[in-house]
Amino acid sequence: MTDEQLALQAVSDAQRILEEYLEPMPRNNERVILDKLVEVLERPELLVAVTRMQGGR
Repeated sequence: MTDEQLALQAVSDAQRILEEYLEPMPRNNERVILDKLVEVLERPELLVAVTRMQGGR
């Protein structure tokens, strides 16, 4: 997968998680949602890809 594809996949996954959270239902799962978002956004391959896209900063 290219760096751009990895980034787009992560954004798509994060959007899906937020959509689930925004569905009208009782909210007692904020920590679960946060954990899912962190899991998506801290994928090692994503972090490497973002660093490369930023020019190695």
